[in-house]
Formats: sequence, structure tokens, C-alpha cells
Amino acid sequence: MAHSLPSLSRRALLAGAALEAQQTAETVRFDRKIRVGLVGLEGHTGEIIRPLPRLPEVEVVAISDPDQKAMASAARHPRLKAARQYLDYRQLLDREQLDVAAICGPNGGRAERILAAIERKIHVVAEKPLAIEMEELDRLEGALRRAGVRLTMLLPMRFSSPYLAIKLIVDSGEIGEVAQIAAQKSYKLGQRASWFLRRATYGGTIPWIGIHMVDLMRWTSGREMVEAVSYQTRFAVPDLGDMENVTATLFLLDNGGAGVLRLDYLRPQTAPTHGDDRLRLAGSKGVVEYQAATGVTVISETSKPRVIEKLPPEQSLFIDFLESVYHGKRPALSLADILRVNRIVLLARQSAEEHRIVKLS
Repeated sequence: MAHSLPSLSRRALLAGAALEAQQTAETVRFDRKIRVGLVGLEGHTGEIIRPLPRLPEVEVVAISDPDQKAMASAARHPRLKAARQYLDYRQLLDREQLDVAAICGPNGGRAERILAAIERKIHVVAEKPLAIEMEELDRLEGALRRAGVRLTMLLPMRFSSPYLAIKLIVDSGEIGEVAQIAAQKSYKLGQRASWFLRRATYGGTIPWIGIHMVDLMRWTSGREMVEAVSYQTRFAVPDLGDMENVTATLFLLDNGGAGVLRLDYLRPQTAPTHGDDRLRLAGSKGVVEYQAATGVTVISETSKPRVIEKLPPEQSLFIDFLESVYHGKRPALSLADILRVNRIVLLARQSAEEHRIVKLS
């Protein structure tokens, strides 16, 4: 089975023109030009590229990827065609006068690429997870403290309308104190790049896709996770290499409640969408949940079951970050939360590898 992940060179580029045409949100201005370098062309690169029509002062001035075909494909995008190209990201960081480095590409080596930007005093927007080993995460945290630069991580689901709605409902007190959380990500396996098949370059399914839901579970509920026990396996696909396609994690919450996170790559190719994401929060006064098939639904002591028809508008992680750096706004995604969810998913993976309960401290 050949493996390559649909990314900037396919999924984002094909949709690029249409996405820009759909941009109706207001322009965000800055009092200076902001020069962005894109390091790696796999991952959530669309989170950087899609908002550019709203950002007249922001320009992707350079891109880097060791795959020449990927760079040639990227150069066809109207927002990247003028960007200078580098096969070696170190040359990009050394030669370009960057304000922000967007660090994407394979999971393996990402921590080193982030460190290289931090050491050059460049702000960072990084793909997730920041690191696939705890030692790497510790190094990054120390480097950030010393350098005084800003960092965010590509967790766009926090900025998505359904989850913004869930957050508002929980914060309103309608469902009371959250005592149980259930989260799911189910994906089509599709064609995966070779780096997915090795532990040293993939890092595990729990850190790779679980980090999205760990962030949402904590943020929407207002609860912290204090212990975890995980299981992970490779099921029914003989040539997955080191890549797990089934995982489950049980979390103990700080109020004695429980959270469950299930991840799989078993979604059939016949399914209408690539993924099936779900989030359910049960509290002392009611339940709120989201899945694409039913939308955001609520039932509580004060209301009959209802569907939330009017959702908050979608937001942009990249714009939020830039405004926090250059306008002094408080970021919606804090560095403390970023570091915490990275630590949680690495410890949850450790639980699966060592077959034991781990403390999430």
C-alpha cells in the first residue's frame, strides 16, 4: 500500500481559489508588513493561506520543502507563486528576514525546525504536535522562555463554529458542572506518506490526531485531566508499519469525572466525508453534544431537546495569533494550553506503550 497524505499540494491547492472567493469577513490591518516563511508543505497549511485575502500586510515570502514536486505544485497557488523556494529550511531561515515561521511537514524533526526558528528570534505557527518526545517538548519550552518569541499551534477546531457554540453553552451554566466527556475522531486511512509508517517520524496516532480532541475536551468543559490509561493497536491493515489505526484513552478529570477519547482510521472510503468528529459533554444539569449528522444539540433541566441553529461565526487561528502578537490582544489559544495538551498526549501514548495508568503532571 502506497502512502501519501493529501496536503497543500492537493487538497488545499485545489480548493484555494474557491476558498478565497468565499472570503467575506472584514479585512484585518497591521501597521507594518509581516513576512511569513512556510517550512514544510504537509499539514494544516490552509490555516495560514486561507486568511491571506483578509490580511493585506501579510505575505508568504518564502517556502521550503525537500520535495521539489511539492514545491512546484505549491508555486501554482496564487498566494505562493511569488514566494522564494528553498529545499533546505535552514537556508530559508538564514536568508529571509522573517517575522513568522509556519512550521509544518512531517512530525519527526518538527521540534528541531521549531527550535531553529526560535533561536533566530522568529515567531512560530507550528503544526501539531510540537514534539513527539517529552525531551523535545522540554527543550522547546525552555527555548521559548529564553527567546521571548511567541508561538501558537495549529489546532483549528477550537475556532470552529460548533465547538465555539458548545463552549458558550457550557460557560452559560445550562448543563451545570461537566462530569463526563466523550470525544471521537474517525478518519479514512487513504494514502499515507511513508513517514506515517515509522514511530520515529510519526510519533503515534494519539499525539497526531488525539491532540485536537484533548484540547477541545479541556477547553469546552473547563475541566483538567489528571490521569490517563490508553490502548492502541494496528488492526486489519497488514502494512501499516508502526502506525496505529485504533486507540482509546480514559481520562480521570480533576472533579472525579471521566473523559473518553476514541480514535480510528477505520472510516470506510464510501463515507461522504473524510472524518467523523464527535464531542459530548454531560453535566449535572444537562448534556450538549455535536456530530455532523445532527449538529449541536442540547437537553437540560431548563429546556427540551433542541438543535442550536445559529452558531457563532467561524474564526481564524492565524489571525487570532497575529492580533495577539501585533495588536496586543489576548490569544484565544494560550501557550500554557498548547504546552499542556502536548504533554497530555505524550503521556497518554506512554500509557499505551507501557500498559499502565499515568499521572498527567
